[in-house]
Amino acid sequence: MFLPVTPDEVKKLGWDALDIIIVTGDTYIDSPTFGAALIGHLLVDAGYRVGIIAQPSLDDPADIVRLGEPKLFWGVTAGSVDSMVANYTALKKFRKSDDYTPGGQNNRRPDRASLAYTNLIRRNFKSTVPIVLGGIEASLRRIAHYDFWDNSVRRSILFDSKADILLYGMAETSVLALAAALRDHAEWRGIPGLCYISKDIPPTALELPSYEEAKADNEKFLRMFRDFYSNNTPGGKTLVQRHNDRYLVQNPPSPPLSGDALDKVYESGYEYDVHPKYRKMGEVRALDTIRFSVTAHRGCYGECSFCAISMHQGAAVSSRSADSIVREVTRLSRLPGFRGVITDIGGPTANMYASYCRNHPGVQCGKRLCLYPSKCPQLETGQGGQAALLRKLRKIPGIKHIFIASGIRYDMIQGDTVHGGEYLREIVAHHISGQMKIAPEHVSNKVLTLMRKPEVKKSLADFRKSFEQTTRECGKEQFLTYYFIVGHPGSGMEEETELARYVSNELKLNPEQAQIFTPTPSTWSSVMYYTGIDPFTGGKIHVERDIKRLDERKGRITGNPIKRKR
Repeated sequence: MFLPVTPDEVKKLGWDALDIIIVTGDTYIDSPTFGAALIGHLLVDAGYRVGIIAQPSLDDPADIVRLGEPKLFWGVTAGSVDSMVANYTALKKFRKSDDYTPGGQNNRRPDRASLAYTNLIRRNFKSTVPIVLGGIEASLRRIAHYDFWDNSVRRSILFDSKADILLYGMAETSVLALAAALRDHAEWRGIPGLCYISKDIPPTALELPSYEEAKADNEKFLRMFRDFYSNNTPGGKTLVQRHNDRYLVQNPPSPPLSGDALDKVYESGYEYDVHPKYRKMGEVRALDTIRFSVTAHRGCYGECSFCAISMHQGAAVSSRSADSIVREVTRLSRLPGFRGVITDIGGPTANMYASYCRNHPGVQCGKRLCLYPSKCPQLETGQGGQAALLRKLRKIPGIKHIFIASGIRYDMIQGDTVHGGEYLREIVAHHISGQMKIAPEHVSNKVLTLMRKPEVKKSLADFRKSFEQTTRECGKEQFLTYYFIVGHPGSGMEEETELARYVSNELKLNPEQAQIFTPTPSTWSSVMYYTGIDPFTGGKIHVERDIKRLDERKGRITGNPIKRKR
């Protein structure tokens, strides 16, 4: 079922009004890959009447008023990507195309979309029900944060917007609790995974350095982020941060969904298509890869310094059951237009499916990093279970190919002496479309330490041998695709030269998949970029901020197209 986007669709459902209206910066694709659709279906399944307004015009009020005013709350999300990341490259050039917009032209998602949409609602509904921010843009900007595009520390997005409440993380549990509280006129300020503005500090809360202090003093900015990061786990402390004469209050995170709950979320009545109203506006390129892909799990044990997945989805992995994934693939195989190909079975990292900590399932223990500098002995990889799942999926009638498009942690394959070889053989033989994606990110041990990534040179050489041998044994002609980051804090000309030489002399190729580091909110690497301080040692580090020099560094490594040397 498509969620209604027009008054006529609301009437056809027999609804006289909506309880909740979700406003999103993406077009409306009814797929669990998109947070707006997933949260919308979750609320409908719980008995609420929900509508969606996708990419509303900021100039014409007809878009935002067409469904009227909801009875409980407005939900606002910038979309699947932070709107500034969606709109600008690492060189701060405007992106002309947008895969999440009909027609592909980037002309419907405003900068700082969360702010734009809350302002739009307030202009047209003066004294309205609460406006609730959610999605990745709000989640990662929920406290004072460095903003690359302004090159300054910005306030919590809840203060900069005209919203009343912010839900962070994946938010299924939080949004159901909030909807019930607003429906029943009950207290909602204690709900886990929720932020609000207060005149007072709640009892037992941990006070972070204020916005003003964090903006003025790098050491206090560092301390703010360290306390913020260390409490981003269920059971963490309530955090408060003063902004002038008011306080941001962040309740501890919601616990991750259980496997059964995750199954239910992903098996709602999705259409796996663009809503007809928006389909008329033009082709949506994202649909090509998303429509027949399956999310198997969420969260990441990696906690790489440059990545915000653990801050948004959690630092532990939650996985769906094999039976649930089989049911979804079976359903996809029966959709109109299906040609036998599942484009991905994955998540943030494909081979973290079914992984768990033996001592602390469902959470991050905080005692050490799970994969850095090496895999924790208590981390149980699920690669044997994933290999068995893939074999089941291949037997479903109508399935010709199942590919793994999500990235793969090759160090997890190497570190799994029981199932690593089986998993590698399985994906090489059946689930790679010519190339296998891996992300060494760099080769300099100095930079890798700052990235919280393991040693690369020897481990990558060993993995290449295993991959090439397995490929030959399977009678395939397949290659590894490498992702590298240029300009990460701590990486100067010496380190970039080391990377360029390794890529040229050892890998004997020019990878297209080298990208210039972009400081995004709520990552350790962005803290490094802003402060020039190694947050793990307190030492000073080099940060290259000159865009022209960064572009030149990237040019030393990349080629277009990739050309293998003889």
